[in-house]
Amino acid sequence: PKANMRIEKCYFCGGPIYPGHGIAFVRNDAKMFRFCRSKCHKNFKMKRNPRKVKWTKAFRKTHNKDLTLDTTLDFEQRRNRPIRYNRDKMQTTLSAMKRIAEIREKREQAFYDKRIENKVEQEHTRAIKDLTDHISLIEAPAALREKELVKEVDMQVELGDAGDASALDSLGDAGSSLAGTNASRRTRRPRKST
Repeated sequence: PKANMRIEKCYFCGGPIYPGHGIAFVRNDAKMFRFCRSKCHKNFKMKRNPRKVKWTKAFRKTHNKDLTLDTTLDFEQRRNRPIRYNRDKMQTTLSAMKRIAEIREKREQAFYDKRIENKVEQEHTRAIKDLTDHISLIEAPAALREKELVKEVDMQVELGDAGDASALDSLGDAGSSLAGTNASRRTRRPRKST
């Protein structure tokens, strides 16, 4: 009689282990751990938690990256009940397995689309916030000071105090610094000719 081979699941990453592949580790209490490759076995021996390692299925489920609560996932549960062979039942089961796989793929795609739909807008707003928070890394500090002085002068003009001599005297330092920056821009050293 031909024995049916089972596709096991890796204890660490949750990936499939086909017959003849993987590593089996049996602990002193007779609990069996199966690993798909040496990478998973080594991580297990290092006592790493699969829920904290980003490339495992356990991580993806705990951080809501993959579909977790779905009726199609109940069919994957391991059952050890022996059932008498029935040809009709076997055919319906195989056709149902194909249909369930299609349904699961559609639901996973819908879950992914829903999770990603606002991602572009969030990244855009985050980038704008980073630019406004750290503008000093992009623009020179002198240019920022010049902009602030120009804003102060505009505010004074809007308030109507610019016509007074006292207001112009108070802005004397700002005007001289503005003139100094403009003068420094005009007087540059000529390039060396090669």
